[in-house]
Parts: sequence; C-alpha cells; structure tokens
Amino acid sequence: MNQQLDKRFVKLIFGLKQSLSRGHRELITAVSVAVCVVLLHSIGLLQSLEFAALDQLFRLRPNEPPEERITIVVIDEAYLNEIRLWPIPDAKIALLLQKLNVHKPRAIGLDLYRNLPVQPGNQELRNTYKSMPNLIGIELLANDKNKNFSVLPPQGLNKDQVGFNNVLYDLDGKVRRSLLYWHVDEQLHESFALKLALLYLKPKGITPTKAKNNPKYLQLGKAAFTRFEANDGAYVGADDRGYQILANFPKPKCQSSSREICNFRQVSIKDVLADKVQENLIKDRIILIGSTAPSLQDFVFIPYSSSLMGTAKPVPGIQLQAYFISELISAALDGRPLFRFWSDLMECLWIFIWSYLGAVTTWRIRHATRSLLCILVSCFVLTLTTYFAFLYGFWIPLLPSLFSFGSSAIWMISHIAHIQEEWKRSKEFLHHVINTIPDPIFVKNEQHQWIVLNEAYCRFIGYPNKLLIEKSDYDFFPKHEADVFRQQDDLVFRTERPQEHEEEFTNADGQTHQIATKRSLHKDAAGNFFLVGVIRDITQRKLMEEQLKRTAAELFQSNNELKLKEDHLRYLAYHDPLTGLSNRKFFAEQLYESLHWAQHNNLLLGLLFIDLDGFKQVNDTLGHETGDRLLMTIAGRLSNSLRASDTVSRLGGDEFTIILRAIPNVQIAAKVAEKILSSITKPIVLDGYAIRISASIGISVYPYNSQDSENLIKQADAAMYRAKHLGKNRYEFA
Repeated sequence: MNQQLDKRFVKLIFGLKQSLSRGHRELITAVSVAVCVVLLHSIGLLQSLEFAALDQLFRLRPNEPPEERITIVVIDEAYLNEIRLWPIPDAKIALLLQKLNVHKPRAIGLDLYRNLPVQPGNQELRNTYKSMPNLIGIELLANDKNKNFSVLPPQGLNKDQVGFNNVLYDLDGKVRRSLLYWHVDEQLHESFALKLALLYLKPKGITPTKAKNNPKYLQLGKAAFTRFEANDGAYVGADDRGYQILANFPKPKCQSSSREICNFRQVSIKDVLADKVQENLIKDRIILIGSTAPSLQDFVFIPYSSSLMGTAKPVPGIQLQAYFISELISAALDGRPLFRFWSDLMECLWIFIWSYLGAVTTWRIRHATRSLLCILVSCFVLTLTTYFAFLYGFWIPLLPSLFSFGSSAIWMISHIAHIQEEWKRSKEFLHHVINTIPDPIFVKNEQHQWIVLNEAYCRFIGYPNKLLIEKSDYDFFPKHEADVFRQQDDLVFRTERPQEHEEEFTNADGQTHQIATKRSLHKDAAGNFFLVGVIRDITQRKLMEEQLKRTAAELFQSNNELKLKEDHLRYLAYHDPLTGLSNRKFFAEQLYESLHWAQHNNLLLGLLFIDLDGFKQVNDTLGHETGDRLLMTIAGRLSNSLRASDTVSRLGGDEFTIILRAIPNVQIAAKVAEKILSSITKPIVLDGYAIRISASIGISVYPYNSQDSENLIKQADAAMYRAKHLGKNRYEFA
C-alpha cells in the first residue's frame, strides 16, 4: 500500500518533464542569446554602438611620443582676415614653397586645390613646381555616386606629384578608414598621404612590395597593410572599393598646453613667410600645407573628436592627412601595430563564450549581491581585455560581447526568479502530500541540502524540521554514514537513474538502524532538479535474517555430523573392522555387479577363494592378538598384489576372496594366484617370532565355471578344498 502511494506521489509532483537536461540549461540559453546577438550584429543594428565604443578606446589609449617627422603649415582665420582674399594668389603659394624648400624638407604636401590659376603669379608657381620634385599636390577623384564631382590636380604638376585626398565616411559621419590606392577607369591612383609617406621612406630604402604572407597586401618596411573588407570589425556591408585600411590613429603627446589641438607641430603661414620658423621644424620633415580656418569648412570628425560629455569637435582636413601619414611611417619604420580583425567564426565564438559565461555565472551563484558583483567584474574584465587587444592592433567586438553577456545574465536571473517562485509553490504542495505518507521521506537539492522532510522522517531521526531544513547529512550523522549517503546521492545525480541501497542510520538518541533507501531524481515544472529518498526501517528484518543464518549454519553443521556418522556406519557395514578390507556383504554386492558388467561387455571374470594354512596353530600357540595382527599383515599383502580394479574381501576367520575383473584369459588368474602365494609365504615377524604360513587358493572363472554368483562361489570354494587336500600352498581351478 505504501509503495503504491509513493509511486503516485512521485508521479503527482514530478510528472512534468522538460526537454532541458541537467547542465544544458546554461548552454541552450547561451546559444540562444548568442544567435540573437550575432544576428543583430550581422544586420548592422549594433554598428553605431560599436563605433562609439571604438572611439572611446581611441580616447583612452596612452599618449605616444611626439611626432617629430611632420610639421603642418596652417592657413588660419587670422591670416585670411589679414590678406582678405581667398583663394590665396599663386604668387603667395610660390613664395611659401620657396621659403620652405630652402630648409630642405624631405617632402612637401600641398593640401590645397590649385586646379585653376589665381593671379598674380601663376607662371611663377608653375616654375616652382618644376624645381621641387619632392612636392605633392592633391586631386579629388570622382566616385560612382557622383562621377561629375571631381577636382583636377594642380596645373604644372606631373602625374607622379599628385595624390588624391578622397575621404571615406562611416554611417555616423566620421572618418575611420584611409584609402591608399584607387582605380578609376582602370587607372591606378595613389593617395596624397601614401605618396608623402613613400617620399619620406625612400631615402631609408623602403619601397612598396608585396607582403610575404599574402601577395595581395602591401608591404612597407616592417608592416604589411591588410586590406579592409566590407564586414571587418563592426562594419556590415561597408564600401570597400579601392585599397583601404582601418586607420589606427596615433595619439602624439601634446607639447603645448596652450593649444587645444596639438597632436602635430603647427606653424602659421604668416610666420613662414616672415622667416620666423626654426629650421629644425622643416628640415628632413614632411611639411603639410593646409587650412585650419573655420570659414573654409575643411573639417572632419575622427575617433578623437568624440567625448563622453560635451559636443564632438572636428579636426581640420590637413590634420587628418597628418594622421594618415604618421600611421604609415610609424608602421613601416617602428612596427607600430595596424588593425587586424578576427574571422566571422572567431567573432561568433567570442560572443558565444561571453554569453555562456553570463549564463553560467548567474546560474551557479544564484545570489543577488554576488551575481551583481560577478557581472560587474566580468564586464570590467571583458572591457579591459578588449582595450589591451586594441593597444596591440586587434579590434575585438566589445558591444556584442557585453550585450550577449548581459542578456544571458538577465535571462538567467529571470529564469531563477521563475524557478524560485515555482519551487515555493511546489514545496508547499510537496510538504502537504508527503506528510500523508507513513514512511520517512526526504527531498534534497543539488547542493545536498534537505529542502523538504515529512514528519515521519523528523520522528525517525529525532530532530525537528526547522533544525534540519537547508542542512546536510554531515551536520547530523557520523562521517562514515554521511559519506555513504553522499556517495549514493551523487550516483543518482550523475546517472539520473533510481537506486536502492541498504545503509546504517544513527538517530539523535544514538540508536543505529538498518535502513533501505530508494533514491530517485526528479524535476518540477520549472526545471528544478532534486533528489527524493524513501526510507524503510529493515532493522528487525536484518535481525531475523541473521537469526535464520545462524540457524541455517547450525543445521548445516548438524547435517555434516550426521553425514559423517552415516558414512562411518556405511563403512562399518561394508568393511571388516579388523583388516579394513571389504566384508562379505560388500563382496556379494560387488560380485553381482561385476558379473552383470562382464555379461554386458562380454568379458572374463576370475574369483579366487583363499584360506590360510596353519592359521589355527598360530592362534592356539601365540594367541588371538598375534593372530589378528597376522591377518592384518596378510590383508595388506593381498591388497598390494592386486590391480586397482580388483576387489579383495575378508569373509571371516582366515578366509579371503578376490574378484579379478576383465581378465583376458584364465592364465592371468593363475599368475595372480602365484603372486599371492609367493607374497603370503614370506616370513612374518611378530613379537620376535618369525611366522611362516601358506594359503590354499580355489579359482573359478566366469563364464566357464558358472554364470551366477552363488555357483561361482561354490566352485571356487570346492577348488580351494581340493588344493588343501592336494598338499596346501597351491591353487586349483574349479
């Protein structure tokens, strides 16, 4: 009855099974969140946030040594107000170039559109162009969207002295990529920044080559420039025409606290024309000429333009070119890291790892304060990892990882809250049901703590329910018992199969019971795993089993003694007590069986009837004790004279019989008789007396003399008497 009630109880409480198995909850949650995040990432919904995170990484990077290879000659608002003219006349530009060239710069970049003459001084400017092979001008190449929107190169400069200054804008309007090469109408063009960098690197023997690891990429000195592709980093379907690289903008240390923008050395065009610029700011440097005047609106936004607080501040276009040039030269000469990207598979794996960590940490901790602290620490570690990877040139997706980690954590927190609510309801109902069952029942969680106990269990162990709840076996049982309980619990948790085991159970009074515990693993509607144990007290049964074992042992011992006595009686019934030979009864049975066997197998059988000669005289003269010892000696000699298959018996007194089984012919019986006579006649020394006796032997043979045992014995007996009458110490055949 109790067992049926137990089964109904288990079905009632734990009948609802979910597809999630133990340990897979976190994995499925992590996979689900990761797939959603990867999907959002792949369609570009996280692109803006990732760009913002990248910009903050740029702002947080440490300052780098001052850039001493580039000087910017700025056309500022003050100079424009002074000359009150734009564009600047060609004569002024020619004079500026001539004064700069006096100090032997390594390269000069004129970041001003001079496709149209601005008189006066156009011819003078053209002559200056021809005298300065280290001068690079700019042009604006037409793109696919607006093929009519282009600016031609300066008149008077050859093709090798012109580089395009087209700029690539991201969706948020910022510049993060640099163009090195561009094909227009199947003609290859080099960028303004690349041409200046190559002029600077040429004296050092560095020229463009194919990268060793991938011939498709450009190699300059120590750096291989990996070509940007449409889905690199956070980009999704970006315009990847031409040879682009993601710009790893340097962050030179400011040298003057009075300047808000001081990433590069800057001098005004007014100071250059007035010969007020130090020679060391021009010699062997790249000189960039461009505008910083707000009225000309030549400004762009770059990662350094962003800030957590306040308005984003653009940088002049000339400074953007300085950034590009500085990156190219630093990478080629100093091995400064260029941006590298993970493959799509690696990014997905990284997102999944953090999604799984978010699910696992929240699920395993299950404590509000600890979970929050762990989430904050994990986010800090992720951000720090991304930051250090950024410093070494790796752009690892930060926002998707943070988003997947946080989403998994929030998902698991809500799931835990749901589980706890469901468990609270299940626990109340469970406690009500199990109290109706008379057998002791306990329910444990995965931490091996009691969470539900019925009244029968509390009475059995001898402690109140309040004291036992959320405690473990080690708090109340001896260690050796608790070890057994824990081992059996772990077996059920691991195999998820019911187990029944017999154990010892010591209650609060110190009484030890023998119990049988049936354990099984169950899961409620919310997916909570717990172990249910039903106990039966088998102490009395064990005592009865022990009593039965003792009784059985005693019966077994009594049976052995009876068998020994039976075997001894059987031995006495079939053996002569004096000589140990088989007696008359055994002889008769053996003879009957031997004849039956000989008949069925068509074999000969010999029967020897032996009577000792002179035995009565020994008895009369030396006494019965000596006679008995003599008979024992004769019995031993007879046994030693026969085969193992033959049977020698003592019929009584000094009469013996021998059954010779399966003899090939009668001569064998004669030889055995001769051997016996020779053995018997040997002197026997007893109590100092040498006794000599002999024997008379009668031989009958089946089937020649008879086919039944009685006549065969009579025939052998008659032959024995005939041997005696003929002189004794001999044998005769019937």
